[in-house]
Amino acid sequence: MTYLRAWLGTVVSFLIIDLAWITLVVRDLYEAELGSMMRETLNVPASAAFYLAYTVGIVYLAVEPALRARSMAPALLRGAAFGALAYGTYTVTNYAIFEAWTMTLLVSDILWGAFLTATCAACGYLASR
Repeated sequence: MTYLRAWLGTVVSFLIIDLAWITLVVRDLYEAELGSMMRETLNVPASAAFYLAYTVGIVYLAVEPALRARSMAPALLRGAAFGALAYGTYTVTNYAIFEAWTMTLLVSDILWGAFLTATCAACGYLASR
């Protein structure tokens, strides 16, 4: 039950924070930088698969070690590292492949991944306690 609560805290916070970021902050930047490469509508099955897999990864790699340590610090540190690596892999690959992918997108994605993942790992940790 502890891990289910951890995952629910992680996934709910991830959905709320990431959707707010996408719709209120970064959508215009992506549209300006990528233009016609963007879809008109969200690919819901692909998004759902990502959110499910990624939040399970957050719980396994960041929340669970924090629960063992009985401290939020591992959730924050491991979450930030996992987020920077995961989002960094995605954005650096895009930067290497797509001419339209800019350094602004690269840097903002890495920073966002680190912040979002650390924050959601902390939420998962708190929800499980």
